[in-house]
Amino acid sequence: MKVEILTLENILLSEEVKSVIVPGKSGQFEILNNHAPVISLLNEGTIKVTYMNDEKKDFQILGGSIEMSNNKIIILAETE
Repeated sequence: MKVEILTLENILLSEEVKSVIVPGKSGQFEILNNHAPVISLLNEGTIKVTYMNDEKKDFQILGGSIEMSNNKIIILAETE
């Protein structure tokens, strides 16, 4: 699935990934390929991305929102 992590200043990520774990308002949750559509607000915390080659990377955010639809994730994030 494709994920884009966007801030007001730039694009932090725009790649195909295996999974994304985000800090949702009701706790963290994971999104995998073919996940049901979702829209949610995000708390301050860490977005954890697992790439197709199993490499992992974390992105710190102050909050934001996420939308998942048709195997595409768009995260609008607030950062420092």
